[in-house]
Amino acid sequence: MHPTRLNPMIRCLRRFPSAAVAFVSRPASAEPLSAMRIAISAILLVQAWNWAGSLPELFGSRGVMQWMDAPLNPGIPRIDWFTAAAEKLGLQEHLTLQAVFLVYVTSLACLLVGWRTRSAAIAAWFLQMTFRHTAAATAYGADSFAHIALFYCTWMPVGAAWSLDRSAGREDGRPTAWARLSIRTVQIHLCLMYFIAGIEKAAGWDWWNGEALWCALMRRDLCPFDMSWIAQFPLLPLLLGWGTLAIEILYPAMVWPLRTRRLWAIATIKLHIGIAIFMGLISFSALMLCLTGTMFLISAEPGVPRAERTWAGLLRWLLGTETQVRPLVG
Repeated sequence: MHPTRLNPMIRCLRRFPSAAVAFVSRPASAEPLSAMRIAISAILLVQAWNWAGSLPELFGSRGVMQWMDAPLNPGIPRIDWFTAAAEKLGLQEHLTLQAVFLVYVTSLACLLVGWRTRSAAIAAWFLQMTFRHTAAATAYGADSFAHIALFYCTWMPVGAAWSLDRSAGREDGRPTAWARLSIRTVQIHLCLMYFIAGIEKAAGWDWWNGEALWCALMRRDLCPFDMSWIAQFPLLPLLLGWGTLAIEILYPAMVWPLRTRRLWAIATIKLHIGIAIFMGLISFSALMLCLTGTMFLISAEPGVPRAERTWAGLLRWLLGTETQVRPLVG
């Protein structure tokens, strides 16, 4: 290879390690993480409001969703751990249920406003896992992603902005490397999740020929509307299926550069709004659109001009034509 062609490659390889370190450790604002905390807490509080009038039926031993005698994961906490201990003290089951539920709601409320954020997150994560495992037959994707999001809140600096902890001085709110690493963790998790989901859908024919969407829209237990008219427009479910595949498979490539990030994040949000409206999966859709919205539409670097945060800027720095690397993702 000609030396003039080799030199840019060598400069790029030499700068790559420092660019990779900066990618995950450059100090960043915790505002996207705090927005995630507020959104997740609010969604779970609404879910808890829906549970409030049916606690014995959902989680009681004589309810519609009775406890399984042999749980699949005996080491994971369940409500009967608390009721069994409370019975020894003479407390009735329904009182224990109400007490545990009250602690769960209180922890979510504290997480929402950012008061003793880490302790509230740990309590909310533990009790959400407890309720989820107790009524495992009612759990679905929304509960899984809520559990993951709450776990992130237990160790990420989600209380460093827009919180009572910040107002009280327990958090200084300055940009940190820990916030950058936390944001990157959630962003990469979302990219992997959407890409894998898209690849799994693409492995079958039902998303290519529109059958998957047709079947979903024809389910009266999911779709609240009469969508039988769509049979007159067979191209519509076909195009919607292709669009879903494109949004999910191309998510990692299109949501990183700022020039396409807003477009792809909004397309993903619209996808989940459609799922909420036409499939009734409101909690799941709300969680997913909030994760994409907070991680990719709220900048962690408000001091850097938007026009400089591009793939081209990073490439110029790697090749040595710029002296300072510009953030690729806010």
